[in-house]
Amino acid sequence: MRFLKIKNAAICASLMTATFAMSNLSAETRWDMPLPYGDGTHQTQVARSFAEEVNANAQGKLNIKVHSGGSLIKHPEIHRAVKSRQVQIGEVFIGRLGNNDPIFKLDNIPFLATDFASAEKLYKASKDQLIKALAKDNLTLLYTSPWPAQDLYSNKPINSLADLQGLKMRSYSPTTSKLADLMGSIPVNIPFSDVAQAFTTNAIDAMVTSPSTGVNAQSWDYISHFSTIHAWIPKNMLFVNTKIFNRLDKELQQVILTAANNAEQKGWALARQLAVEHTDILRDKGMIVSAPSEELQGELRAIGETMLADWLEEAGDSGKSVLDAYRAL
Repeated sequence: MRFLKIKNAAICASLMTATFAMSNLSAETRWDMPLPYGDGTHQTQVARSFAEEVNANAQGKLNIKVHSGGSLIKHPEIHRAVKSRQVQIGEVFIGRLGNNDPIFKLDNIPFLATDFASAEKLYKASKDQLIKALAKDNLTLLYTSPWPAQDLYSNKPINSLADLQGLKMRSYSPTTSKLADLMGSIPVNIPFSDVAQAFTTNAIDAMVTSPSTGVNAQSWDYISHFSTIHAWIPKNMLFVNTKIFNRLDKELQQVILTAANNAEQKGWALARQLAVEHTDILRDKGMIVSAPSEELQGELRAIGETMLADWLEEAGDSGKSVLDAYRAL
């Protein structure tokens, strides 16, 4: 009888230990965070710093697993995946969502905000509308991180729009497709990962993108000319599914929001730094770096005015209020 009591006590102790261990395992929540770009891009580096800060301060309650380079979910599907709760959190290039709401197109309007000071003012003026647009899909904005200004890559000198006529231009959002049309070129939707192959196989002849994209894609191997047109400063954004975020306790929510604020500051500072460094690298690697001609600048600014007018017509009163707020800053 005594043996049975001891045996039963041992069994109970074992069950309690196992239960305690299982409760500890289940106490940590894991989030998967798909990112569209590879580890070499500053956007991914900023996102990793965000995840690392959250993981370090979450006290074992949350672990964010980073999946870079579209390894878990490809860029075009990240928004839908977070919206449908397939994953909890994710990052996208804002302009990619231009067909969802006009406010996302504003991020790619050329020659509206062409330096970082103006880009920050535009973000401040448009942030509330950006948050509202995401809320329609049950998403919460955590932070934005800009790219350096978008410049023109080509394999010949471009002194006017006439030099672009009939060339195949890389596009990556509804707005960049429209820009290519207005420039007289042919838009071809090419993801970042396929840029090098697209140039070497003549699938595209030119592109408008940042010096950082050019460096990350080693563009000097297949492109000869780089013109600093500084068309606009686009952003990436990180967002979380709102229902999933709201399930967290307030302390953990604050850990995430603090890390997001720190990541946003890091992203804006890093983009400023890389705008200079990466342009210098392109030049050092042998690309012909030049400022645009006055003729080309004038033609491009006229396109920007056309695209802004079209955007205002589409966006209506909310768009006008954003633009008025931007111009008042």
